[in-house]
Amino acid sequence: MQRKSHLVAVSCVIAVLLAQAALAQSPTHSGLQPGGKLIELDEDNWHRMLQGEWMIEFFAPWCPACKNLAPTWERFARVAKDVQVQVAKIDVTTSPSLSGRFFVTALPTIYHVKDGEFRQYRGARDGDALLFFVKKKQWESIEPLSAWKKPDTIHMSVLSYFFKLSHTLKDFNGRLQEEYGLPTWGSYALFAIATIFVGAALGLMLVCLVDFVYPPKKSQRQSFSESQEHLADGVEDLATEEIEDDAEAEQNEDSDEEEQDDDDEEDNEEEDSEEQPGDAPSQEKDADSEPEKVEEPEPKQVGDAAPEKTEPVRKRKPRKGD
Repeated sequence: MQRKSHLVAVSCVIAVLLAQAALAQSPTHSGLQPGGKLIELDEDNWHRMLQGEWMIEFFAPWCPACKNLAPTWERFARVAKDVQVQVAKIDVTTSPSLSGRFFVTALPTIYHVKDGEFRQYRGARDGDALLFFVKKKQWESIEPLSAWKKPDTIHMSVLSYFFKLSHTLKDFNGRLQEEYGLPTWGSYALFAIATIFVGAALGLMLVCLVDFVYPPKKSQRQSFSESQEHLADGVEDLATEEIEDDAEAEQNEDSDEEEQDDDDEEDNEEEDSEEQPGDAPSQEKDADSEPEKVEEPEPKQVGDAAPEKTEPVRKRKPRKGD
């Protein structure tokens, strides 16, 4: 009988110990499950916050203010189950895309999420103020984020990928300096060269995409040799035009000189004609003093035609307009 009683007592003790162990590992006491404990969100499960009511903290392990807030945030997570609010935290060092998606610029940053509406909490950071905020629904007086700032939009998703890329490049830079012993200037030079090549590749892809979407017309398509031929023809035409312009300029100069000579000759003729009337009296006086001589006409020979003297008529060249 005593052995049986000892076996029953030992079995009872073992059952109590197993029950306590099971209670310690139950979901109600788990740190990653809702219902009174803190939930850790990351890039894979952050969509859970889009349903229900949440209080989210963005923190970093190296942030002193985040370390001071950590105990208060854990106590708040335990008491928030009474108002059916789930409390979570996000590490920006392991989930950099979420810091870009929520555009986190300071740490710690707290957001209140209610059925996909995001509001930033800017109140006191103690347990009573946080509990009063969700219990009295003070979040209703805060204007939610606008549509273009909502973390679940497409453009914020693109921004999150840029944040993730920058974090990846930062880790790669640290690995180059620590593991491979590359100096700081060497890593910067490597990134600069990579940036140039990546930019050139992206530019080439963009040009090809534009040509594919908006192909050039057939009249605009010409080979390099054809373009060179057109260019040479254009240069020859330009040179020919310049030569013609020079020839016309020389002709104009010659015509101007001829017109000037004609004008000078006309002026001289006019001066001569003005001087002839003045000499007429002197000629008359000489005629009076000398006896008149009668000239006998010479007999004309038959068959001989007397040559007629004709004064040459100078034709004036028409003036060319300048």
